[in-house]
Amino acid sequence: MNWDQIKSNWIQVCDKIKVTWGKLSEGDLAAITGRRDLLSDMLQQRYGHATVLAEAKVDGFAQELN
Repeated sequence: MNWDQIKSNWIQVCDKIKVTWGKLSEGDLAAITGRRDLLSDMLQQRYGHATVLAEAKVDGFAQELN
């Protein structure tokens, strides 16, 4: 799924994000609103991932949604 599709289906995608990254709060998800860069930033903050790792995880998650 590409990021335009993720953004337009954000409410449904949030359920899958909660399962994948349980440390992200409802407030985090509300702030992200489908933005890939903000999701990556939150993963860095909540999980201590390096930028490259966070971006790879976000890309992998998007591919799994297909």
